[in-house]
Amino acid sequence: MLLVEKRILIKVSNMYYVDHLKQSEIAKRMGVDRTTISKYLKRAQENGIVRIIVESNSYEDVEAALEKRFFLREAYVVPSNYDLQAVKTNMARAGLTLLRRIVADGQVVGMAWGTSIQELTRQARYEKLPRIDADFIPVDGGPENIDSDYHVNTLCYELARAFGARSHYIYAPAITRTPEIRDAILQDGNYEKVSAFWKRLDIAIVGIGAPVKSSNLVWAGDFGREAIDSLMRTGAVGEICSIFYDINGKPVKTDFSERTIAVPLKTLSETPYCIGMAASREKVPAILGALRGRLINVLITDEKTAKILLNE
Repeated sequence: MLLVEKRILIKVSNMYYVDHLKQSEIAKRMGVDRTTISKYLKRAQENGIVRIIVESNSYEDVEAALEKRFFLREAYVVPSNYDLQAVKTNMARAGLTLLRRIVADGQVVGMAWGTSIQELTRQARYEKLPRIDADFIPVDGGPENIDSDYHVNTLCYELARAFGARSHYIYAPAITRTPEIRDAILQDGNYEKVSAFWKRLDIAIVGIGAPVKSSNLVWAGDFGREAIDSLMRTGAVGEICSIFYDINGKPVKTDFSERTIAVPLKTLSETPYCIGMAASREKVPAILGALRGRLINVLITDEKTAKILLNE
């Protein structure tokens, strides 16, 4: 390559990549046609004058390993942090990035409740999200003893509003006081409407709970801490939508199985996108069970949790 040619290639490359001029503008300035400028830019790459570097996500190897090991549709790994709230904020932003890409007109989007889901809706207030013609629906009953900010109906409304979509509500607790109350609710028109949407789910967003004394169900007051010990004896390692399952993702029989109002785990496993959001060492068995049982096909977690899962 002659020196004059190299000088021209450098000059054209600077105008295009540094000064951000259009190829047609460069062509006019250089006295050639646009096709020639395109050839110059290609030749500049071939000769190493221009090197295009695509920034690599430092977690892409971990994400790929999770996807391969657990047959996931997608894994999204965020940085770990000693502050769990910071991790939840990063997971929420990751969730919104994913939703922005996959949500579309005509879809049904299901939402559970919990602190990770609440952070997702909070972050949605600060994001510019596409407006879609879709329906957002709760996938389990709402806990009765927590602030309205964490209630599934509130979370559903907030995320739907961020997307300019419709929200629907469920007028039932996650766990009823008696099986008879649950049976009556299942006959109600509101439940029939909500459960009809469950059969059409395109996307579900759920948290993954663990039967520990800091679990959402204990925090929400659905049952006392002593119930945790009895849960452990059933072989339960995790919970999604107030339904408990074992290390292989199989539902386990509990004292409140006949009192739970939620979408069936089988329905979630058949949903095109079932997004599970969870991170922390204590939740590893719960996440592992959900993955083994194919209850979720998208996982959003942090680096430390991801690496523990891969070493299990």
